[in-house]
Amino acid sequence: MANASATRVARSVSTRADGYCALVALVLVCAAFAFPRIEGKPWRDRLYAEAAPIFGGWLPHVGWGTVPAVALAAAVVRFGPDLARRLSWGRLLPAAWATAAAWAFALAMVDGWQRGFAERLTTRDEYLHEVGGVHDIGAMLRGFSGRILDFQPDSWTTHVSGHPPGALLVFVLLDRIGLGGGAWAGLLCVLVGTSAAAAVPFAIRALGSEHRARAATPFLALMPAVIWIAVSADGLFAGVGAWAVALLASATRLERGWPLLALASGTLFGFTLFLNYGLVLMVIPAAAVLLARSMRPGLPALAGALAVVAVFAAAGFWWPTGYHLVVQRYYQGIANERPYSYWVWGNLAATVCAVGLATAAAGSRVLVELEILPVQPWRNWLSRWRSRVDPAALLAAAGITAILIADISGLSKAETERIWLPFDVWALSATALLPRHSTRFWLAAQAAGALLVNHLILTNW
Repeated sequence: MANASATRVARSVSTRADGYCALVALVLVCAAFAFPRIEGKPWRDRLYAEAAPIFGGWLPHVGWGTVPAVALAAAVVRFGPDLARRLSWGRLLPAAWATAAAWAFALAMVDGWQRGFAERLTTRDEYLHEVGGVHDIGAMLRGFSGRILDFQPDSWTTHVSGHPPGALLVFVLLDRIGLGGGAWAGLLCVLVGTSAAAAVPFAIRALGSEHRARAATPFLALMPAVIWIAVSADGLFAGVGAWAVALLASATRLERGWPLLALASGTLFGFTLFLNYGLVLMVIPAAAVLLARSMRPGLPALAGALAVVAVFAAAGFWWPTGYHLVVQRYYQGIANERPYSYWVWGNLAATVCAVGLATAAAGSRVLVELEILPVQPWRNWLSRWRSRVDPAALLAAAGITAILIADISGLSKAETERIWLPFDVWALSATALLPRHSTRFWLAAQAAGALLVNHLILTNW
């Protein structure tokens, strides 16, 4: 009886801590929305985001996707946790991916087919605007850096100039195989981006905890981040980065064939460097995977990444040169006016909108599982940590660490609900730590948050 009572007390305290963490996150979000209204219009205009901290404008609206989105959310809340426990592993991951893709498409359709899906990647600042002008891929790569800086006759548009050439190259190749236009590009972003709903549980299981992987699956299938996965190229980046980590995690457990799997993982990691300069921070989830299981796949993975760097260098694009020019271009634009004093914490509020209150609620659990908030004496801490580390907590901590470093850098002021998607999907691993009895409550909170943002704000991405 005493043990049962102690268990109930521990669960009560733990559940209370979840609520406190979620409340802090909610206060942060409310403050970030309210502060620009308090400061007044002249200061607010410098944010260049009408609905700051979200990049978009206030416009309560409904659309063709409203009813399907609400119905799908209700179905996942009701049936998702049970299915996650009962489905075979071979069926669970495709189901999670399909659900996330359907959820993303339904939310996009709230804004309509053209505005919400087919035309998002075709605007003046987007990648598809430049696709028609690329007649020679080799020449594009050789001359890419020379067109990064603004105020030149042939300067790249905003998104192309702000990223390495790999991002533009993807859409050029898509066009070359006959799948040109915004709808095909959007479909690619949705399918690859939402595949993170399968890649993250895959990685958690590969690191030794199928129980945690299954627990996280409904939350990943219903992640609010899909608002920006559908449709933005950063959704594509998130999917590629997620599978790079997942393959590396799998390589740590195989006895045969692991060098090839690690090499494939490294190749994906290398390609992420040429999708987004900020994805150099994907080294943090990679290091977490190696630390948790084995450093053995590190060298083949590094070889794969360096091979991609070498290929782009041979083609005429040197990553460090592009990075330094992008930093200059960044401060040639509105980033020079956007106040760091607001965005350094407003960015985090936008991230809460993308990962949901459930992720924030699990924050103290991540610290406890990693023994950063120790529940046992510090004696022999390192050896105990290595033998007992929770994969979901470790991957969540890696994602959060990457977000915090990116935030402090000041190179992402605003639009981080989109830009940090590759890190957000790993932060969502924290939801696996939430107790089973509260799963449906937190899933409902995730769905409600996503539906509110999507129906109250007309997002730019």
